[in-house]
Amino acid sequence: MEAVTRNLGHLPPAVARLAASPHTLDGFLKLSALFEQTTLDPLAREVVIMTVASRNECHVCVVMHTGKLHKLGADDELIAAVTEQRPLCDERLEAVRQFTLDVLATSGGVGDEGLRAFFARGFTSQNALEVVMGIGTYTMSTLANRLTRAGLR
Repeated sequence: MEAVTRNLGHLPPAVARLAASPHTLDGFLKLSALFEQTTLDPLAREVVIMTVASRNECHVCVVMHTGKLHKLGADDELIAAVTEQRPLCDERLEAVRQFTLDVLATSGGVGDEGLRAFFARGFTSQNALEVVMGIGTYTMSTLANRLTRAGLR
């Protein structure tokens, strides 16, 4: 929790609530740090996160990652679309969003057509597995935040 406070300048209540299980908090922090190191570009990573957060109705995650998207230079339309679970105007980022949804809907059993659509936008097999990593990491976070009734304050 000290590292999170140093990094963000404060301790988000969601992190404090997650600390009720030190193992869960440690696992999430390690996995999210590893996800940040993947070969997916920062906007693509945030689309994965926001797709999971919106789908799982984790309002605290949506707010936190909206701020991150703004810092990355994402426009309001992209943020609104991913939050409202609408197709994105950026075809490459839409491929990430759709692939994320396909992985979730099929429990990883994405069909050949879905894989081809993802790869056609320049993504790789490595990126596909990194999306799975992001889904796992942020599914843990969103479910824990909802379970603990985490809020912004």
